[in-house]
Amino acid sequence: MTFHDFKFDPKLIDGLDAMGFSKATPIQEQAIPVILDNHDLIACAQTGTGKTAAYILPVLNKIIHAETRHLNTLVIAPTRELAQQIDQQIEGFSYFLGVSSLPIYGGGDGATWDQQRKALEAGADIIIATPGRLIALLAAGTIKFDHLQHLILDEADRMLDMGFYDDIVKIIKYLPTERQTLLFSATMPPKIRMLASKILRQPQEINIAIAKPAAGISQQAYVVFDHQKGAILKHVLKTVPWKSAIIFASTKETVKKLDTAFQRGGLPAKAFHSDLEQQEREEILRAFKNKQINMLIGTDVLSRGIDVEGISLVINWDVPPDPEDYVHRIGRTARAETTGTAVTLINEKDQRKFLSIENLIGDVIPKTPLPAELGESPVYNPEVKKKTGNFRKRKPGKPFKKR
Repeated sequence: MTFHDFKFDPKLIDGLDAMGFSKATPIQEQAIPVILDNHDLIACAQTGTGKTAAYILPVLNKIIHAETRHLNTLVIAPTRELAQQIDQQIEGFSYFLGVSSLPIYGGGDGATWDQQRKALEAGADIIIATPGRLIALLAAGTIKFDHLQHLILDEADRMLDMGFYDDIVKIIKYLPTERQTLLFSATMPPKIRMLASKILRQPQEINIAIAKPAAGISQQAYVVFDHQKGAILKHVLKTVPWKSAIIFASTKETVKKLDTAFQRGGLPAKAFHSDLEQQEREEILRAFKNKQINMLIGTDVLSRGIDVEGISLVINWDVPPDPEDYVHRIGRTARAETTGTAVTLINEKDQRKFLSIENLIGDVIPKTPLPAELGESPVYNPEVKKKTGNFRKRKPGKPFKKR
């Protein structure tokens, strides 16, 4: 389907044409008609499938014809980065519409709070908010959602993982019961089902969740001892063609250590983690998107919090604890029908985690032999639980056998 098939307002079509949007993705094909027909919706769709446009475009089309536009739509997102990203997309889609949007998130100083409060009092068509800051503003009586028509929860599973379940339930109490509610989630665990049953009315369901990475991603893995990771990282950066890269680690402490090592080694990279000031994080992301920085080191907040085209290499310094996070991490590359490379470093303790990833995606990821000069590596045998300090080694240069 093309976007012209949805019979959007001509001004919205003009904006899409100007942005080069023509063909709808599967989630857009299925979700847009449901939303235009005013049904509640629960949609399972991964990051990178076009889900933001799937809910924003029909809502924009409805807003420009709405009788009451003041605080018409509330989008709740788990992180400030995602809230900013959604706001930027709304700004692009609504270029010819005169629809206003406002991102609301924590951090910053008292001036930021005051700026957000005044902007809310002045009014906006769409609010994109993180749960914590939104609750604070609601408790202060700053926001009145008396005329709210649309509630959208984006990356609902991520919000629940971050402990926002009670906050979301509390926010719902401030909203009118007569509204259209849209819930988007990459996974559909029981707690999401429980939340959906509380806040949605006779929802239609769409499932576009594909537990497989994009076909354009070349997936590779190295089985290593921890002390070999640095050398393999340098080897990958030298041998794999790349223009823009992200290195993922599971904790911000590891991100900081990698950042220090990169600075000492003269490698160009910027660390991105929650201890940075909000303004600094925004500047780093802006520079990365503008290609002024070509490498980031970050935690899983980057795997769902940014949408940047042209990332050609993703390196997993460690195996993510949740197999779904692996799909999100490597999904930063090969976006918009491009290609990319994803490399994972697997130490002895992470082998069983990596097996869970292979089971999830239904594929065996090739284990690349280490360069001979790096010595022996652990044997890849994830079925056997290992004990610290008692590992079989594999001679360098010898290929791994498939299970």
